[in-house]
Order: sequence, then C-alpha cells, then structure tokens
Amino acid sequence: MSDYPPEPEVDWFIFVAGSLLLVAVILPIVFAPDASRELIAHVFTFLTTEMGVVYIIAATLIFVFLLVVAVSGWGSIRLGDQPPQYSSASWIAMLFSCGIGASLIYWGAAEWVFYYLDPPFGIEAKSDEAVLWAMSYGMFHWGPVGWALYCLPAIALACSYHIKKIPSLRLSGACEPVLGSYTHRIPGRIIDLLFIIGLLGTAATGLGLGTSVVASAATRMTGIEDGFEMQAIIIFIVTITIAYSVYRGMDDGIRVLSNINMSLALILVTFVLLVGPTRFILEMAIVSIGHITSNFVRMMTWADPLERSSFVESWTVFYWAWWLALGPFVGMFVCKISHGRTIREVIFGMMGWGSLGCWLFFIVLGNHAFFLEQQGILPIVQEASEVSPSAAIASIIAILPFGTFWLFYLAVIGIIFTATTYDSASYTLAAGASRYLGEHDHPARWHRVFWAAALGVLPASLLYLGGIRVLQTASVVASLPLLLVYLMLAVSIVRTLSSAVATRD
Repeated sequence: MSDYPPEPEVDWFIFVAGSLLLVAVILPIVFAPDASRELIAHVFTFLTTEMGVVYIIAATLIFVFLLVVAVSGWGSIRLGDQPPQYSSASWIAMLFSCGIGASLIYWGAAEWVFYYLDPPFGIEAKSDEAVLWAMSYGMFHWGPVGWALYCLPAIALACSYHIKKIPSLRLSGACEPVLGSYTHRIPGRIIDLLFIIGLLGTAATGLGLGTSVVASAATRMTGIEDGFEMQAIIIFIVTITIAYSVYRGMDDGIRVLSNINMSLALILVTFVLLVGPTRFILEMAIVSIGHITSNFVRMMTWADPLERSSFVESWTVFYWAWWLALGPFVGMFVCKISHGRTIREVIFGMMGWGSLGCWLFFIVLGNHAFFLEQQGILPIVQEASEVSPSAAIASIIAILPFGTFWLFYLAVIGIIFTATTYDSASYTLAAGASRYLGEHDHPARWHRVFWAAALGVLPASLLYLGGIRVLQTASVVASLPLLLVYLMLAVSIVRTLSSAVATRD
C-alpha cells in the first residue's frame, strides 16, 4: 500500500511561512515607501556589483551542461511510459506562455533604446555600431542561455517526477539524490521556501512590467492618466483572470488560455511585419542573428572587469537573475506537461522554440520601433528614456493603420499574456506547497486561487514605489539563494540519469 495520501495535501508550513514572508515584505513598502525605495536601490547595486560574476559563471556552465546532456545518450531517455499528453503545438504554446509574460512586449519593442544610448564594450552611443549591438543584445538576453536557466529545473524535476516516480513537484524532491534523508527535513523545507520567495519576487517584476504596457495603451485610448490607481485596477483584472484560469484547471483553463495567447500574439506580430517596413525588419533580423552567432561566446562571458560601465550589472546580471529565479516555477510547469517526451525534446524544445518565440518579438517590434526613430516619424528614444518604455510602445502601436483598434488589442493581449504566465505560476506555487502530487493529480482549487490572489499583491506594492529599478531588484534578491539550489539540481540530474541508464542496460 502507498504511504502517500489519496488526495493532494497542503504543506501548511510552506503555505503559512510563504504567506507571512509576503506580508513582511509588503508592510514596510506600504508604511515606509521612501525608506523602502532607498534600501532597494542599495540592495540592487550591491548584489549586481559584488555577485554579478557568479551569475555569469553559473549561466555559462548551465548552458554548456544542458547541451552535453541533450546530445549524450541521456537525451533519449523518455519521461514516463505513455505518449505525450498534449500535441506539440499546444506543448510549445504552454511552455512559451508560462515562461514569458507581457514583459516580452515591454522589452521586445523598447529594450534596444537603452543599449543604443548606453552601448556595451565602450562603443560610441547612437553610432551605427551601437545600433547593431542594441538590436542583438536584447535577443541574446532572451535567447538560449536564459531558457537554459528555465530548463535545468525542468529536467531535474522531470527526473524526480517521471523517472523516479516521486509523487511530488516540490523542488526539494528534485534535490533528493543530493539531500537524501534530509529532503523531508529542514534543508528540504528551506529549499521549497526559497522557491516560493523566488517566484513571488520575479512574478512582481513581470506582472509590474506587463501592467505598465496595458496601462499605457489604456491611457492612449482614453486620455485617463496612467497612475497607480489605473495600474492597480489592471492588476485586479489580471488577478481575476488568473484565478478563473487556474480554477478551471490545466486543460480547460491554462491550455486554452495559452493557445489563445499564442494566436493573438502571432496576429499582432504578423500585422506589424506586413504593414511596417518589412524589408528593413527582415534585413535587420538576418544581421542581428549573424551578429549574435559571431559574438555569442563574447557576450556570454563578458564581465566588464576593466571599464566597469555598469552595463553587465544593469542588464545581463539582472536577466540571468530573473530567469534563474523564475526557473523552478517554469520547470515545475514544463515537467507537468512533458510526460511522454524525451529529455532531448524538452531541452531543445525550451532552448530552441522558446528563444525563437522571443526573438520574433524583438525582431519585429524592436526593428519597427527603430525604423520609426531613424526616419524621424516618432521620437521613440526620447519617449522611452524620458517618459517610459511602455509609453513608447503605445506610440508604436497607435501609429499603425486602425491604431485605436490595435491599442485595444495591445491592452487585451497584455492582460492575456500576463495571465497565461501567472496562472501557471499560481498553479506551481500550489503544487510546490503540496506534500504529494501524483502524475495525474492537481493541487486543490482553493489553493490555486489563493496563490493567484497573492501574486497580485506584491507587484501592486512595488508599482506604488515606482520605477524599473524597483521591479528589477525584486528578481535579483529573489534569485540569490537559488544559486546553490541550481548546483544541487545539476548533481541530482547526473545521478538520476546515470542510475536510469544503468538500470536500462
């Protein structure tokens, strides 16, 4: 007889501790906003400066490690003993949507502005070379290295869940080959709590950026000022959408919303490509991909030890921290939907399809925006740097044919994009705070809905403080404790797959 209960059981220690930590972060922000803002600025500077090289080394090693796993004999190991539950199209849509929110629209259209004004490698600002790096670096940050940071926890959890048949999606369970009997003791509990903290922090970043996009589109349509009140209303709408989606479940809610999201996103990008400067966009796409390919190793390993321009700390370290902190959440979700697929499929699917999906937005929206700036049609650089990137995005969309319709479309897709990411997040928060979860089990509905509501509270608090730096800091702080956990996950993968191959042979 199984030692596990027949229904998913809430781990009340993780549930209560995570909830109390959330309250402990929010209260100082609400009652001491100025002091909180100053503290956040100091924390971001310290962590990115002193710990930045650790993130660069970790990201590089993880990327190489996963490539080795994929091309080795381990890559052919199948997760589970049944055919894939979802079609390849739905699987790709779900893994992409859970890992990428409306922040992709935010940065895809406007990230190049910051690199154009402050390029890496000591390049002259606003020069032709600065344009080349500006259009390439965003794609690098949203490419295979970032997706590798998502993929490592997915493979580790899949080894535990599908190969070893441990009925739990908890991060500590994936570390069992390293932790041993300590998996269910204090060390394991700490790891599960770190997952909760990491996801809440990075969810605040993504939800906040997505909200800014929707708010700017609404302001452009209605003339109502884009302030905290509007953003709070948008977060409320997104939270309700998330709660409804996770209440409906994996098939009726999350899968359907992910498919809708992908369809709407492709329609927007295709329309911009066709009515915009198509030839220019395609030419820049080829040049940017070639530039990344030629300079990939340099970009991946650049720590800027001589110039200390702060480019690496402000962007590359931030992104690796963001991907790393979100990794366990995306990993849990991808693990759950990847039954029947091989390890090679999961690795190349995430690093390949995930990167291509992100690049599509950067190529089309980013190059369209630069064309408008270059031709003097819109002051994109000025608006993005002096007002906000989201305001610049609204201007980019408003100038399209039937601009008002596309602004409304942008607002809708922003809400759905954000919801599809964080309905997955609330699902995995509930899964991570459940003691046991079989391959065909799901967390209790009330548990999923609770975390959906909790996800809306922290970004609202951080938006109250204002500024991109506040949102970025949440990701960096949340990711730091997970660096050691990632090392344990890598060791666990090696031990589990070695054992699986030995058993098979």
